[in-house]
Amino acid sequence: MAKLLSPDCRQCRREGCKLFLKGDRCTSKKCAIERRQTLPGQHGAARKRVTEYGLQLREKQKVKRAYGILEKQFRKYYEEAERMKGVTGENMLSLIERRLDNVVYRMGIGASRSECRQIVNHGHITVNGKRVNIPSFLVKVGDVIAIKENKRDLEMFKELKGMKIIMPKWLEFDSEKLEGKILALPTREDIDLNIKEHLIIELYSR
Repeated sequence: MAKLLSPDCRQCRREGCKLFLKGDRCTSKKCAIERRQTLPGQHGAARKRVTEYGLQLREKQKVKRAYGILEKQFRKYYEEAERMKGVTGENMLSLIERRLDNVVYRMGIGASRSECRQIVNHGHITVNGKRVNIPSFLVKVGDVIAIKENKRDLEMFKELKGMKIIMPKWLEFDSEKLEGKILALPTREDIDLNIKEHLIIELYSR
């Protein structure tokens, strides 16, 4: 499976904002954005002229890096969103937000999306009682997401029991039963990342 290989903190510095790729480290004083606010590389501190295309590209790269998606798959989300009714940008973000690895992250099962992708890949998650090991699997309203019965004794999942987890209103998660449910489809207001999706649509519409 293809994946992004550049260091997580370097990606945040390149986009100039926190992408929350390292879990708890992103909220601590060790966060790279807090310590070094310049762009990575030898000429990172130099002032550069940013073009309209550059702004659009950076916005696309920000979303791809935050969710851990490569270009081919990201473009498919755009094309599918374009065929749907409604605003293309909002549809695209809703589709990406419905990815199983992101849903597992939103439910608090893992500290970062990359960790949640690994949890899904290893077959620790079930959807409606069936094991699903595809991170890009799109959930729908009414789906029940749970940790596989024979994996609940793993130390990483034991820590979840009884925890109070804050999550978007379109999801619910019972930390005692270690299972959650999709209550509704995510809307634009449910996405907390600072994203200007219209710039991405403009880029693909060129």
